[in-house]
Amino acid sequence: MFRVIFLAFVLVPIIEIAVLIKVGGLIGVLPTLGLVIGIAIFGTWLLRQQSLQALRKVQSALNRGEMPAGEIVDGFFLVLAALLMVTPGLVTDALGFLLLVPSIRMALGPLVQRWVMSHAAKTEFSEFQTPGRNPPRGKGPIIDGEAHEIKPRHSLDDPDQKQ
Repeated sequence: MFRVIFLAFVLVPIIEIAVLIKVGGLIGVLPTLGLVIGIAIFGTWLLRQQSLQALRKVQSALNRGEMPAGEIVDGFFLVLAALLMVTPGLVTDALGFLLLVPSIRMALGPLVQRWVMSHAAKTEFSEFQTPGRNPPRGKGPIIDGEAHEIKPRHSLDDPDQKQ
C-alpha cells in the first residue's frame, strides 16, 4: 500500500506537468490555465452540491431502515470526482469527470464494496483496544478476551509510595 501511495505522489505530478506542457503548447498558456482554474471552480461547486446530496441519500436510506451501502459508495465516488477536479491538472480532471458518469460508478461500486468488506473482515476490534489508540487508563493488554490491569511502579497520587 505504501508503494502505491508513494508512486501516486511521485508519478501523478510528473504526468500532470507533462500533460499541462503538451496542452499548453497546443492551445496556449492562458487557455490552459483558464481550463484548469475553470474545472477547479466547477469541482468546488460540485463537491459542495454532491456531498450534501449524498448525505441526504444516506439519511433517507437510514430513515427507511435500510443499510445505505450503495448510497455511501456512490457518494464516495461523487466526492472523489469533485476532489479530483479541484486538484490542479488535466489528468485528475479527466478521472473526476469519468466518475461523474453513473454507469462507471455503478461498475466500480461492487468492486469497492467487495474490497471494503474483505478488509473489514480481516480487522478485529475489541472492547478495550482499537487500532491506533491506547487502552483506557488502568486497562492493559487483552489476553484470552480479558483486559488485564497494569499497575504502575510509582504513583504520584499516592503519598505513601516512595519515588
